[in-house]
Amino acid sequence: MTDPDTASWIAALSTYSSTREKILEHRFVADITAELWARGVFDFAVSHSEVDNSGYDLIVEARGVTRHIQLKAMHVRSRTAEFPVQARLEDKPSACVILMLHDARTLAIAQYRWFGAAPGAVLPSLGARMGKHSKANAQGIKSERPAIRRLEKRRFDTIGNVSALVDQLFGSHEQMLGSTSVTS
Repeated sequence: MTDPDTASWIAALSTYSSTREKILEHRFVADITAELWARGVFDFAVSHSEVDNSGYDLIVEARGVTRHIQLKAMHVRSRTAEFPVQARLEDKPSACVILMLHDARTLAIAQYRWFGAAPGAVLPSLGARMGKHSKANAQGIKSERPAIRRLEKRRFDTIGNVSALVDQLFGSHEQMLGSTSVTS
C-alpha cells in the first residue's frame, strides 16, 4: 500500500509529466557526460530531437559512436510492464532505449535499464506488437498505432551503474583508455 504522501507525489508525475521528463533527461545527460569527462573523453556532443516522430529523444556522439537514444521513465514502485517506442528507431544506427527507474519524490535515478546492442550494431527488433491509442473511439475501441511498438520491460537489461551504462553506449573504459581519451 502506498502512503498518502507518496501517492500525491506519484500523482504529480502524471500531472507534470513534461516537467518530469525534462528533469530526468537533464539528469541522464549530466550522468553520462560526467562519466565521459571522468574518463578523459572531452570530445562529445549531445543533440535533442525537436519533434517526437523519429523515435529518439537524444543523439549522443562520443569516441566515433553515434547513439540515437529513446528515454523512458518509471518510478520505482510503478508496475508498468511495457513502453511505447517509435518503430522508426529501428532504422537509426546504434539506436537504443534507456529506461530510468526513479524516486517519485526526488526524481533521483535509482537504476538504468538498457535495450540495445553494441556500438555500431543494429538495434534488436522491437517486435510486432503495435501500440494502441490511450483513448477509445465512440465505439469504445482503442485503435492501433502502426508506427508504435510495445516494448516489454522484461526485455531491458539491468545496468549496475552509470559507468556500466557508458560502457554499453560507447565501449568499455579499457577500450577508451586505448583511444583518444586523456589518462592520468
